[in-house]
Amino acid sequence: MKARLIYNPTSGQELIKKSIADILNELESYGYETSAFATTAEKDSARNEAERASKADYDLIVAAGGDGTLNEVVNGMMTVYRSKRPKFALIPAGTTNDFARALKIPSNKPLEAIKIVGKKQTLGIDVGKKDDQTHFINIAAAGALTELTFSVPSQLKTTFGYLAYIQKGAELLPRVKKHLVRITYDGNVIEEEISMFFCGLTNSVGGFENIAPDAQINDGLFTLILVKTDNFFELIALLAIVASGSGNHVNDVNVTYLKATNVKVEPLTDDKWMLNLDGEYGGEAPVEFVNLKGAIETFVNLDRVPDGKYIEEETLRDREIEEMAKKFIEHAAAIKPESLNELNEEK
Repeated sequence: MKARLIYNPTSGQELIKKSIADILNELESYGYETSAFATTAEKDSARNEAERASKADYDLIVAAGGDGTLNEVVNGMMTVYRSKRPKFALIPAGTTNDFARALKIPSNKPLEAIKIVGKKQTLGIDVGKKDDQTHFINIAAAGALTELTFSVPSQLKTTFGYLAYIQKGAELLPRVKKHLVRITYDGNVIEEEISMFFCGLTNSVGGFENIAPDAQINDGLFTLILVKTDNFFELIALLAIVASGSGNHVNDVNVTYLKATNVKVEPLTDDKWMLNLDGEYGGEAPVEFVNLKGAIETFVNLDRVPDGKYIEEETLRDREIEEMAKKFIEHAAAIKPESLNELNEEK
């Protein structure tokens, strides 16, 4: 069997780069003849290599890096027919690692992550397809706060990690505004003013779990979340519920929570609505998404907790995320009322 490791050498403060030899040895021990490819600054570097390896009949492609690297690799793999598609594994080394959190794969621990392959537990995971034939594996979204991941410079992400998102998010929050849109899903139609739109495949967005409490990665369904308010204080209250991890935000009066296999989003005004696909800029609405059920066979941590030591480490990570969320809310709440009034007048 042949495996191709596609890795971002700058991810995780070059953590992957330092672990290449050990990762290759581990894959060799599982019976894979393994080679490696380091992504470059060239556009679609990871995507192009994943497409080449898929067409060259590799049995396994391992993506090592952040959510952006994973997205590129998946897009490259999706260029070949399902019957020809290699299996997929990931080594998360980004800032939020949303997709890895959903699959219960340890982040920024390359050797522990690659050992998931050795467990031989796979699942056909859903992949979202955008109408221009690009794909996503975690989230498609629109609205001011969803611009966070591609509006924070890469250098800041690398240096300050989640803190960079906290700072940028607090800046963007007062500028959230509603857009009149038409949402068509599985034959149903909603016309409403909303400030944010999420079309998710997993339960984790921006490092927060339970954004979509009942999401499953292989049920063929998107989770749709529509946020119907642009009121600063209502958004703060909603974020506080999200930060608690309870999942109760789905019952909030300002939230519409739905499931669908096919979704179309059409702005009914001239306002531009930029899209976020797995943390990268994904063009503008109008747009249509289709759920491709079980499109890629992926190595998943089906046992959830492979051994006892992960429990403490995952709990610690959850506490860190919760503390970051609290800082976000505190920072945003400290914004002076007079500045909010000025923004409301602009709206």
